[in-house]
Amino acid sequence: MNTTETIHKQSSYYIKTHGCQMNEEDSLKMANLLEEKLDMQPTQDVSSADLVVLNTCSIREKAQEKVFSELGRWKKSLGYKSNAVIAVAGCVASQEAEQIFKRAPFVQIVIGPQTIHRLADLYIKCRTTSKRQIDVSFPAIEKFDHLPQNTRSSVSAHLTIMEGCNKFCSYCIVPYTRGEEISRHFSDVINEAKNLVTTGAREIILLGQNVNDYFGRIDDTTEANLALLIEAISQLSGIERIRFTTSHPQAFDETLIEAYDPSQTKLCNHLHLPVQSGSNRILKQMKRDYSVEHYIDIIAQLREKRPNLRVSTDLIVGFPGET
Repeated sequence: MNTTETIHKQSSYYIKTHGCQMNEEDSLKMANLLEEKLDMQPTQDVSSADLVVLNTCSIREKAQEKVFSELGRWKKSLGYKSNAVIAVAGCVASQEAEQIFKRAPFVQIVIGPQTIHRLADLYIKCRTTSKRQIDVSFPAIEKFDHLPQNTRSSVSAHLTIMEGCNKFCSYCIVPYTRGEEISRHFSDVINEAKNLVTTGAREIILLGQNVNDYFGRIDDTTEANLALLIEAISQLSGIERIRFTTSHPQAFDETLIEAYDPSQTKLCNHLHLPVQSGSNRILKQMKRDYSVEHYIDIIAQLREKRPNLRVSTDLIVGFPGET
């Protein structure tokens, strides 16, 4: 029996997720990876798991303290099971890195959002060497080449089309924890969408920290923007609805507005477009790079295409300097 077989025999994992849809999708990918590569089985009982993973979010205040409080509770639950491995993944892992080992010495794996495809390998190394493992690097978008296809049946499915953000809004930590914008190859996204249809998906939710800035390579000289990608997915047999998130007003161009023509695509009659503030002065301090007037104009143009379009938004209240 080889080392991998010895490690994963009859073993189980538990994953808890904090944060956005991107984290939810990352947790699903980690689960698929552990099941396919190590034949591990999920459990809903953290105290019985051989590997427990906390997939973290750092977008909100005191996120780190929430993580360490959760880890403390896990340590208490796992007290009798000394051989369980505790892993911290996600944006807090990327932000805190080695500091996690100092504050929570019982944690054995720290892994960033861009290296979740290495979780199984790090788990094996941790088991075989009894040494802590950490990988919070920002490699190219290679992780999608090493993650198994989703085989779980769901009518609505997430599909990550890009990673990272280049906007550097003054209040946001995402560019520092998720890295710079990198778009997936156009054909890779289409192929994953086709696979999701075979698992039962009828609605596809395209994910990215700044999904409007998607520019996926078609070939050596051609790129597809988000509008073209939406048009291509709309043509797939079995797809009935398409959504995308998170969107940025500054990158909401005419081609994307045109995509809301019901005769062109299968976009849902809903858009989530964060405005963040109704004050141009505050928007400038936030480094959002658009005005209130520009935002209103986008909505007006969209409603020319779809008069009954439903729009939701995000607003930050009490931004420093706001009166």
